[in-house]
Order: sequence, then C-alpha cells, then structure tokens
Amino acid sequence: MGSLMSERVAVVATIDPDANVTGTIASDWVDMTMFDQTMTIVLTGELGASAGVDVQMEQATDSSGTGAKDITGKTITELVKATNDDDQAVINVNAGDLDIAGDFTHIRALGTTATATSDWGLVIIGSRARRQPANDSDLASVVEIV
Repeated sequence: MGSLMSERVAVVATIDPDANVTGTIASDWVDMTMFDQTMTIVLTGELGASAGVDVQMEQATDSSGTGAKDITGKTITELVKATNDDDQAVINVNAGDLDIAGDFTHIRALGTTATATSDWGLVIIGSRARRQPANDSDLASVVEIV
C-alpha cells in the first residue's frame, strides 16, 4: 500500500474561516525551501452586502516578512456578493515563481475584505515536500489526522 495523501502534503498556513471585518488579514509565512509547490484554497461563505474578497500571494526573504512583495500573477479575481457566496478559488505557487535571484524563500496569502463583514477563510497546502512525511510540517493547529 502506498503512502497516505496526508503524508505527501501538509497544511502549512491558514486564514481561519470567520466573519472577517473589512480590512486585510495575513496567513502564516510558508518556507518554500521545504516544498516545491503550494496550493492556496480560498473558501467563501456568505459575503456581506456589496462585499468582496481579494486574495494575493506575497513573497519575502525570511519568516519575518523581510522585503515582502507581491508574487506576479498570483492574485485571484475579486469574489463578490453578487455571484460568489459559497464559492472557492485556487492559487498555485511553484518555488520557481519566487524571486530566487533576490533570495526570496517564503510566501504568504493576504486576504482583504472590502465593504462589509464576510464569511471566508483559506488554507495553504504544501506539496512535493523535500522531507517526508510532509505532514511533519503541518501547523500545530492540525489536531487530528484520521
């Protein structure tokens, strides 16, 4: 029998699902020296009246966010109340998408709620881990794997 999917991928960052007020929330920083790829899954619930949710990926040279800047092309189209209650969006990031020449090694998601409090959250999954099992890199908030 092969390995379990939970041994090949890791939950490496989140913005917890909640009724998020207007403004910007950042996920945890993810060390891309540990993974070749990540997948950020944005999940909306009920968005507020005329509200929108934007998510973009940033890169930095360390886990403190030094030199943080956007990763080109890694921003979703705004999810809006009119069409996007209970929807999902996915952002893929490969290690090669980072500014390697500038020594950028970490990524995070920035989510912005516009206009009105809205239910949403996201999870970043690390894949193609450089050390196995990948779930050794799960966040401490992952309390059970069945």
